[in-house]
Amino acid sequence: MTLAQSVPAVTRRVFVPAPTESVPLPPPQPQDPPIYRALMRAWADRGRTLPGRHDPEWVRLAAPQVRPGQFSGSPDPRGDGR
Repeated sequence: MTLAQSVPAVTRRVFVPAPTESVPLPPPQPQDPPIYRALMRAWADRGRTLPGRHDPEWVRLAAPQVRPGQFSGSPDPRGDGR
C-alpha cells in the first residue's frame, strides 16, 4: 500500500431512538358556575350532604342490619310446625 492509496474510512452508525410522544393531558375540568359554588357553600355551612363527598349518615343507613349467619339462607318447609 502506498501513501497515494486511500484507506477506507470506518463509518460508525449511532442509533438514536426517535422521541416518543408523551401521553396527552386530559383537558382541564371546567369550573363550577359561581351560583353552584355558592349553593355548595351554603349546604356545607348547614351540614348537608354534598355531591361527590363522603356522607357518614348514608353509610350508616345503607349498612346491612342483619349480621352474617343470623338467618338461614333457605327455609325448611318440613320444620314450619305443620
